[in-house]
Amino acid sequence: MKYVLVSGGVISGVGKGIIASSTGLLLKTIGLKVSSIKVDPYLNVDAGTMNPKEHGEVFVLSDGGEVDLDLGNYERYLNITLTRANNITTGKIYEHVIQRERKGDYLGKTVQVVPHITDAIQDWIERVARIPVDDTNEEPDVCIIELGGTVGDIESMPFIEAMTQLRRRAGKNNFLQIHVSYVPVINGEQKTKPTQQAIKAVRSAGLIPDLIACRCERALESSAVEKIAHFCQVDVEQVIVVKDMPSIYQVPLLLEQQGIIPLVRSVLNLDAMTISPTLTQKGHSTWASWKSLTSSENRYFDTVTIVLVGKYVELHDSYLSVIKSLEHSAMRCRRKLNLQWVDSEHLEAKSRETDPAKFHKAWHDVCTASGILVPGGFGQRGTEGMIAAAKWARENKTPYLGICLGMQIAVIEYARHMCGFTGATSEEFNANASDKVIMFMPEVNKETMGATMRLGLRPTLFQPGSEWSRLRALYAGKTEILERHRHRYEVNPSYIAKLEEGGLSFVGKDEKGERMEVVEIKDHPWFVGVQFHPEYLSRVLDPSRPYLGFVAASAGLLPEISKDYQEGRESLVNGVNGMSLNGESGLF
Repeated sequence: MKYVLVSGGVISGVGKGIIASSTGLLLKTIGLKVSSIKVDPYLNVDAGTMNPKEHGEVFVLSDGGEVDLDLGNYERYLNITLTRANNITTGKIYEHVIQRERKGDYLGKTVQVVPHITDAIQDWIERVARIPVDDTNEEPDVCIIELGGTVGDIESMPFIEAMTQLRRRAGKNNFLQIHVSYVPVINGEQKTKPTQQAIKAVRSAGLIPDLIACRCERALESSAVEKIAHFCQVDVEQVIVVKDMPSIYQVPLLLEQQGIIPLVRSVLNLDAMTISPTLTQKGHSTWASWKSLTSSENRYFDTVTIVLVGKYVELHDSYLSVIKSLEHSAMRCRRKLNLQWVDSEHLEAKSRETDPAKFHKAWHDVCTASGILVPGGFGQRGTEGMIAAAKWARENKTPYLGICLGMQIAVIEYARHMCGFTGATSEEFNANASDKVIMFMPEVNKETMGATMRLGLRPTLFQPGSEWSRLRALYAGKTEILERHRHRYEVNPSYIAKLEEGGLSFVGKDEKGERMEVVEIKDHPWFVGVQFHPEYLSRVLDPSRPYLGFVAASAGLLPEISKDYQEGRESLVNGVNGMSLNGESGLF
């Protein structure tokens, strides 16, 4: 097993995840099988209970693991399926070690950070790195490890010590470190001192960076590169300039242009490995498709305007996978995405009194958008604004996509205004309401918050008589699909008959036919709600079907896109062994 460690210094949030994902993608293009591990030094056992406005979205894996959003980047870039064990936290490691101590596994020894915690980290990485993650079902060749936070943080010290020991444990030519630093510009001058100090701190901690990735707003001047190489004791070729790009999907191209593949090949002695010709060919084809798609992204002249009506719009990372899915779909439709953000509270009547400017601006954005998206969320705040947006979309034939909470919002809106249930709401919003068309799932634990929702990959069956469904057409006639879920509430079965009599069609249900998964309105260009989160399975070269249909309808391209999918031209990489990259979508 070969390891590539990506660490960061100077400041957090400099793009370690994108650089790690891009490096992994480039290794896949030469035929290697790649896995990824994200290390988060916080004490939470997982990301499930974190506030999205502070930490960004919670990404859900097929096994139900609630993990850091960077694992979403890994899956999207590398087309792999990770497990909850691929996200290591301080909480997980300490929980594991303490449980072993309680069982007596340490035979009465004094349990300490070194060696017990550091050994547990290394053992965990070595075990998880060998888990198959792609359609070959074979052990990976390389594992990308991203160390969250910045080197020097107190909370990350055990992990840094563990990485230092892992380098020795892995052996020569089996461990490479990329340290990501930030080069600020002050009064027009690129300052290299922060990077010099960061490398000094990394080395004093016991790590030895093989490559230095310098994040910067514009390309580094040759003098700055020379200075970093000189004072950090590396060759100029080992300094990788990662300037801001028009799109993050172009970062792999930037790294490839600077020769990162030969550098990694040399340090890890990849020429000594036996690489499958089939995987090599597949890698070359994928890379050709990636370059073709991402290089043309900035040449699209036609735009499609989507308004996202959400609760956490202050931090766009709260909806990271949603954004990526819209981007993937816009590229597939060859349109430039114009994403407008609307705080759902600003659409509510009370906002007209408290802040008229925000109220009218929000409604202007909703009314002029080509499509309206209501994503997932929790709690009552802002839901009346979402209901108002769904009503506008339904009445004005504007394409609408509701995800999880957004689907429930669509059901509530329809029950209120089309079925006569004027007091319709969700048990989440009002537990004492007379018409709770959305109810708490009976099997879910109401006392414990962490990892108690309906999570992970689950089947959805399209119902007989739903052949007209616009969404179903994009799944190429399949009767069963697999998508990832994360929810506590569901449509109340007691209201299904009344809602369907009123014209709301539940075209997709779970395997027992009891849980509503997909709702759609027949006489509407695109009014779809899904209980699952299709954004978790969207890929750059294989967009999520609900998002693709939504963007295509918003751009006036739905008939054309649907025809492509029904006739087997569904993937931009159909030339890659004739397969879609989305291995879990149930399409092939």
